[in-house]
Amino acid sequence: MPPTAAPGATIPEVTHHLTDLNGTRLHHVSAGSAGSPILLVHGWPETWWTFHRLIPMLAPAHRVSAVDLRGFGDSGNAEGSYEEAEFVEDLHQLVRHLGVGPVHLLVQDISGGVGFQLAARHPDDVASLVAVETTLAGFGLESLADVNHGGSWHAGMLGAPGIPEMLLPGHEREVLDWAWSVMTVPGVVTEADAAEYERTYTRPNAWRGTAGLYRSLFADAGRTRALAEAAPLTVPVLAVDAVSSPFTEATFRQVRAAGLSTAHLPGVGHLVAQEAPQALADTLLDFTAQVDASRD
Repeated sequence: MPPTAAPGATIPEVTHHLTDLNGTRLHHVSAGSAGSPILLVHGWPETWWTFHRLIPMLAPAHRVSAVDLRGFGDSGNAEGSYEEAEFVEDLHQLVRHLGVGPVHLLVQDISGGVGFQLAARHPDDVASLVAVETTLAGFGLESLADVNHGGSWHAGMLGAPGIPEMLLPGHEREVLDWAWSVMTVPGVVTEADAAEYERTYTRPNAWRGTAGLYRSLFADAGRTRALAEAAPLTVPVLAVDAVSSPFTEATFRQVRAAGLSTAHLPGVGHLVAQEAPQALADTLLDFTAQVDASRD
């Protein structure tokens, strides 16, 4: 994969790539030259940058990739489909493009459904699934929009057709600041971090990826549950909970064919990779080492 110049913030350990797949252009970074491959997939309001402290902790033992989902970061956000199925196909084609075999797939927050579907529909792509602070449509994700029972207004707003694109341009930093204030502890997102996220969320059409993923929450119509019943996960799964404990564990116990590894990171907020990269790295490295040993 030929590298490209960093389009924004970067770290010395990574190289940047722009790859045309599935009708869009995906920006992804890579680090490490040996060991089993890991693919890191961000949630909201994030980009690959959410993993910039985690990647150097993983790269000595793994070949690490982190991607900007379509419509996010520096990936393509032209007109087209932003249905959840497109995100899944993007990752399927990216894994094949990387050419390093099945990946340890880490997903967090709203990308949990994408990771579940990739592992269920393309198990040969996935050596293991690590689900961090996430749930699935039909298994509790809808409750995040129930403001009368602890949910948040933003889930419904971001999933309302046309509303994010109409209301959020010009107010990106205010929205990001609000999200960080409720999702993690003060100071975790530095001003330099905030500037990098603001750079990408203020691009033209920057909300298409966000809107597509959140619309999937309300347009699922039972498809995720039907897939879980027809094709329960057979790959090893690690559910990592922090402030939302035991939300992730409770979800993935219902979609794993047998057995589930779990981890709880006490005192950590929702945006785990940003807030507690060392704790997440330790948990991930231990889990992947066990999975790799079982595959040898």
